[in-house]
Amino acid sequence: MTVPPRLEIRNLVRRFDGKAVVDHVSLAIAPGHVTCLLGPSGCGKSTTLRMIAGVEMQDSGTIHVDGQLICDTVFRVPPERRSIGLMFQDFALFPHLSVGENVAFGLKGSGAEKKRRAKELLGRVGLSHYLDDYPHHLSGGEQQRVALARALAPKPRVMLMDEPFSGLDNRLRDGIRDETLDLLKEEGTSVLLVTHEPEEAMRMADEIALMRGGKIVQRGAPYNIYNAPADREAVAFFSDINLLTGKVQGALVATPFGRFLAPGVPDGTEVEIVFRPQHVAIDFDRAGKGPNPTVAQGAPARGLVERARFMGSESLVEFRMDHDREVLKATVPNVFLPKPGTPMWLSVRRDRCFIFPKS
Repeated sequence: MTVPPRLEIRNLVRRFDGKAVVDHVSLAIAPGHVTCLLGPSGCGKSTTLRMIAGVEMQDSGTIHVDGQLICDTVFRVPPERRSIGLMFQDFALFPHLSVGENVAFGLKGSGAEKKRRAKELLGRVGLSHYLDDYPHHLSGGEQQRVALARALAPKPRVMLMDEPFSGLDNRLRDGIRDETLDLLKEEGTSVLLVTHEPEEAMRMADEIALMRGGKIVQRGAPYNIYNAPADREAVAFFSDINLLTGKVQGALVATPFGRFLAPGVPDGTEVEIVFRPQHVAIDFDRAGKGPNPTVAQGAPARGLVERARFMGSESLVEFRMDHDREVLKATVPNVFLPKPGTPMWLSVRRDRCFIFPKS
């Protein structure tokens, strides 16, 4: 027997002033899995979340939980009966209620049962000693954990999270994200997380749905999204990029770094070769001495160092290339700060390049 997705949305559409801000978006999330809806601000991520939560109505499309319809354009289960939890940037804790009362808010049952569930969840987020304190006594990270406990208290089948960690400083963020993910997995809750931060999506998601202009442009595991991007914009969303342009002739593209394979691309097609700074190799032995035809990455090309900056775990070096006077970026582990004007030979990893028709 096939188990239905915990959450499934089919062809959701939402229009404002005649423009589709969510344009036929479909997703399915398995029980206990985390899907990240990733994309730039204004692409329709939060609107999608609000429709699933029931605080905004779709113009067309359907929403299902465990195979049961909960909303279309006629039938609508109220938000409080959807078994869907919500976490947003603003933790929205009630200042006049204690931490324990915040977690128990909205629970059904006797006072003792509600207090027992609140104590259980606060213990699991390491805050049981704050049961009778008030939210203003807590740090931002602690308030976030209280908000998580409150959202999980009714045992929702689905958790919707809209940029829930953006208010935390970088020092706390990674630890809180990992703790949150562990607790959600323990509860068996399916999660739809909205974020504009690729690192957050890569860290937390079982699957990423990359969204742009109201549409999902690519879906897949984080590794696949990163290493097999759908287009140039998908590559650029995850990191800085370098670009080469050329024309296909006989399934090959001639560049200053040698010829690149473009299988299946018709002759005469203008293409862009996209690669990340970490996939540029510096030929230290040959720097300033001329090209080395045996370099494994292909023919090297010369550039002059324009700027070098240490970024913490790596150095970012920018080169003004001889062949087109454009800037090419390379990252080097640890400290590498050559002086501006230093000539160096660079090559590119062919297996880490992406070729797309020029738009």
